[in-house]
Order: sequence, then structure tokens, then C-alpha cells
Amino acid sequence: MSVGLFEAAELGQQVSRQDYEARIAKLRVELINAQFDLRAADYSVVVLLDGSDRTAINAVLRGMHDWMDGRALEGHAYGPPSEEERERPLVWRYWDRLPRNGRIGVFVDGWALEGIRLRVLDEIDEVQYERWIDAVARFEQELADAGTQFVKLWFHVPKRILKKRIAEKRRGSKKAWQLPAAAERLFRGYAAAMKTAERMLRETSTGAAPWTVIESADQRHAELKAAETIAAALQRRLARRATAAAPEPAAPLRARDPGEKRVLDVLDLSSKITPEEYHERLLDLQAEVARLSAKAARKGVTSILAFEGWDAAGKGGAIRRITAAIEPRILRVYGIAAPTEEERAHHYLWRFWNRIPRDGGVAIFDRSWYGRVLVERVEGFAREDEWRRAYAEIRGFESDLAQHGCLVQKFWLHIDPDEQLRRFEARKDTPYKQYKLTDEDYRNREKWPDYAEAVHEMVSRTHTEDAPWHLVPATDKRFARIQVLEAFCSGLASRL
Repeated sequence: MSVGLFEAAELGQQVSRQDYEARIAKLRVELINAQFDLRAADYSVVVLLDGSDRTAINAVLRGMHDWMDGRALEGHAYGPPSEEERERPLVWRYWDRLPRNGRIGVFVDGWALEGIRLRVLDEIDEVQYERWIDAVARFEQELADAGTQFVKLWFHVPKRILKKRIAEKRRGSKKAWQLPAAAERLFRGYAAAMKTAERMLRETSTGAAPWTVIESADQRHAELKAAETIAAALQRRLARRATAAAPEPAAPLRARDPGEKRVLDVLDLSSKITPEEYHERLLDLQAEVARLSAKAARKGVTSILAFEGWDAAGKGGAIRRITAAIEPRILRVYGIAAPTEEERAHHYLWRFWNRIPRDGGVAIFDRSWYGRVLVERVEGFAREDEWRRAYAEIRGFESDLAQHGCLVQKFWLHIDPDEQLRRFEARKDTPYKQYKLTDEDYRNREKWPDYAEAVHEMVSRTHTEDAPWHLVPATDKRFARIQVLEAFCSGLASRL
């Protein structure tokens, strides 16, 4: 006999009031102690409360605020996306509310249940549902790889119990208010809904983020099982952290074969443009940027531009030639520096997800998420396993943006060490540019070969059709600016 995931949970579990009160008293102590110990941890905890039994979910959510310090719980309940949320990629509204390290975030009706709901209501087809499942699995794995602990609880109400509750509601039961309005719709399509949900749970239950299915016919059993599961998960992780060995030191970068070429080696750094041609092309291209960006804003097409390159390569000048032609209302420019304390307490992509504009906006990043595989890699701020994992995480991030309809372009502005030194010296003699020059700029020159190796691997691993790299020779700043403007216009025109 074949038994499904939910059928296996229908065991008629019951807990007496006396047993419940004795066991929950002990669990309250365990939970509050674990929550207190968690405050100093370098990871966060995400608790998902999903399922077909909203009554049980609400009871457990209320219970968590009773068993633990509610001031340190971050609760988020989701319904259909708002207008602002629909104007951003699907997972944006979940990234936006992830808890910082040392805290617990509780998500009700989160990313898994949203996909199930859309499929059951036929708002997405089978192919789109499969993509949703893949996105959920990738989203959770990225967070788990960075240290996030998941406790995913699915509260299952058997069909016969749901039928009984609906009948009691119709008879005017005093508990009728606890049954959500969608219960009758769930009952009518129960078999299809459970089949769709079972597929989501089976394909997104992993070693790093497993699902626990809880039969919720008896509310005391559901609450007790939830409290036990959360307490055990917190205690296991805290114990593992206390005995964890120190991380392995980062392996040195691979020595470069002197005869082996890299992507930057094939760029023609002698490329130039005359001042006359530059000014003529600049005006034409800025007019085209103004026209296309305005059209993109009307059509809801978002542009995400990331600028990387050597210090003094001219990123700021190229960015200013773009921004001069875009309506300020739709434009944001972000200068990315070292992460703040708050940003370090989240996944490294968190601060970039928070800066994704609504449909039709333009976001330009002067330095970007590629810091993970450049400066953090070379300077040892990220462990080797972290920056190696980041290539796939970045591709996934950019794929989410592109699937939403965003134009994603990345620019590397390239100069050689001699040109960089000339520009550094020129900055010394220019009062309004002196602030740009620091001792660190000179120190970084010593690691030029290491950065060049990192750039080669970065481009090789993250150049995709949806989010291409544009490698721009920038010895002649005017030539570089025209190249950037032409690429942006071409990308916008293609996307529109």
C-alpha cells in the first residue's frame, strides 16, 4: 500500500491537558534559555509556520510569544503580494525581512505556501511551479550555507477533521471564529491541494532545511510538537557551535602561469576616440538614454547596472555620463563600501536585495555584490568555501532579477598598473580629487596579480546571457564612457 507524506502523519495523536502542562513548562525553560544563548551567535534562525491548518498555526505563533521573549522574535505573516512587492522579484519580500544574526524570524505563510497557493488557484502553470520549487530550494540553501538555521513546520489537518470543523462552524460553534474563510474552499479541493503541497515539501526538504509535518487535529499535540521541535533544533545547533573547530585557513591563490592569458589580457588598452567624436557621440547617446529610460519607466522595465574595475579606472565618470541623462525620480546610485555592522549580521546579498528598485527604476552600483569574489577573496575577508560558493549564489541572484524582467548589466573598467599610478599621482595634485586617494590604494597595487586572477575567474563563472559582463578598455576615459553608454542603450533597446 502506498502512503503519502500527509497520510503518514494521520495517526490520531492526542495529548491530555495534564501532560501538556507538565511538558510545556519544561520546554518554556529550554526555549527561553536557547533564545538567550542565541543572542551571541553568528547565525540567525528562520522558523516557517505553514500548512493546511491556520487555526493550529495561529495557536503556535501565539504560543511562541508566550514561551519565549516576544521582543526578540520577528514575526512576519504573508498574504498575496502588495503592489510594491509585485513590482520586484518574487523573493524580494522575503529577503527584505530576514532576521539578523542572533535573532529568530518567524514566517507565516511564507515562500513555500505562496507557491502552493498560486498553483492550486491556477495562477501559475506546472512549468512555473517547478521554477518556484527550484527558487525556494536555492533560496533556502544559500541562507543555510551562510549559517542560517531553518525550522520548517507544516501543520496538517486531516480531511475528516476539517469537515467536522466546517460543520461545527455552520452550527454556530463558539470556536467558529478560529476557522479561516478559506477552509471550505480547501475542503472542496482537498486532494489536489495536498498533492501540490506534498510535491513542494518533498522537493524542498533537505538536510539543511528539513520539513517536519505535524498532525494538528489535536491542538495540544500540535503546540507541544512544535515547541519540542524548535527547542531541539536550537539546542543541537548551539551545542554544535560550542564544540566547532576553528575554520580552515584560506588556501593561497593559485600561482599564475606567465604564459597563460586571462580575459583582461586580450583587451586593447590603446583604444581611443578623438575629443570631437567623443562630444558628438556623447550627446547622441545621452539623448538615447533619456528616451529609452523614460520608455522603460513607463513599461515597468527595471535596470540594474553594476560597475567594477581597478581603482582610478574611471567608474565614477562613466556613471555620471549615464545619470546625467536619466530622470532623477527613477534613479538611485549606490556607492558600495565595507558592510556596516547591521549588514555583516545578514547574508552578504541582503544589502543588495534591499536596494532593488520598483518596476521601471534604475539602480546603479559603484562596486557591487562582486566584492565577495574580489576584495573579500583576495584580502581574506571571506573563507575559501564562502567565495567559491558565491559564484552560484550570484548567478542565482541575477537570474531572479532577469526572470522578473530586469535588465542586468555588469561593467569592468580596465587599465594597466602604469596608467593607474599616473592617475594616482595626478590626484595628489588636484585638490578636489585628493579625497579619493588613500594609503590602501597604493597597498592594493601590490596584489594586482591576485586581483587579476580573481577577475578572470569572476568573469568566467558569472558571465551569462541574462547578466553579461562588458569588459571596457579605459586608458582613454572618453572611449570607455562611450562604450558604457552604447552597451546600456543596446541592452535597454533589446529588453524593450
